[in-house]
Amino acid sequence: MMLKFHRTAAFVVLVAAGAWIATGEFSSVGSAEEAEAATDPAGEAVAEAAPAPILRTVSAVEPVFVDHARPIRLSGITAADKRAALAARAEGVIATLSLTKGGTVEAGAIVMTLEGPETLAQAKIAEIALAQRVSELEVAEKLFAGGNTSETALTNARSNHAAAEAELNRARAAVDRLELKAPFTGIVDTLEVELGEWAQTGTPVATILSLDPILVKAEVSEIDLASVSVGSVARVRLVNGTVMDGTVRLVAREATASTRTFPVEIALPNPDLTLPSGMTAEVQLFAPPLRAVVVPRSIITLSGTGELGLRVVGADNLAQFAVIKVIDDTPEGLVVVGVPDGVRIIVAGQDLVSNGDEVLVVPATVAEQ
Repeated sequence: MMLKFHRTAAFVVLVAAGAWIATGEFSSVGSAEEAEAATDPAGEAVAEAAPAPILRTVSAVEPVFVDHARPIRLSGITAADKRAALAARAEGVIATLSLTKGGTVEAGAIVMTLEGPETLAQAKIAEIALAQRVSELEVAEKLFAGGNTSETALTNARSNHAAAEAELNRARAAVDRLELKAPFTGIVDTLEVELGEWAQTGTPVATILSLDPILVKAEVSEIDLASVSVGSVARVRLVNGTVMDGTVRLVAREATASTRTFPVEIALPNPDLTLPSGMTAEVQLFAPPLRAVVVPRSIITLSGTGELGLRVVGADNLAQFAVIKVIDDTPEGLVVVGVPDGVRIIVAGQDLVSNGDEVLVVPATVAEQ
């Protein structure tokens, strides 16, 4: 009897469900609400509201502008400011020699003389001859003034005087060539002769170096040439660890043919002459300072056309792309120019936004900066 009741109940539920489905009410779940929402109180249809745009959240920082002088690093070598190879100006026995290897000489000092008795005698004879010609000219002028001699005789006396004067100058020049003088103050680097030695005209005598200031010679590339100028400061580190500041004295205007680089010279003070010629040196020059920003390497991105830049956001919270140029790479980050004023630099989420996208900006964390 109980089993028959259950069957009857199940049959009644099945019939009721079938009647419900047949009415179509099941398929209209939510439709009535949508229809009600799509009509105004007067029963007229209204347009469906557009979905709200997605608002991306990004982290950004205020750019800190600095005046950055990009370093230009070169390799160089020290060299003497001046170098002179002294040679004998005449021939003869070396009578005096005031040079010692490694010693110093003063500008204009007589460092060597040659024996030359014949040369000295010729100079003395020339002096006597000139004195005689002077007297003869005086007499001829007096006689001509009194009408007692011809103009030809006066002319001859004047010619003889001029010739004697020229001969004396030649003799004195020969005497002068017996002496050898230092052209500048410096150090005797090499000494080729000895006292009492016979020297021919042109015989090498000594090499003198001027080491104050001492030069550092290097070469700069054609890319950096415009950033180097005469008078700018250079930092020099020598191979022995000495670090000094020098001044750029020369920037060549013609490149070395083999390397296509331009020679530069930096002058370093060397009053005690401790810095020698030929020492390896590292040179650091500085380009003119530019208004730049230091940014993390991770936030550099590319535009659709391949330009290097950053994502920035202005006061309107719209993301934009700023084209930049990297001018230096430092341990703190990349130094770039081109960041416009009045923007914040996006440091997180920059790859998820495009130009013109409105973003929600939150301050960057320490790790993101």
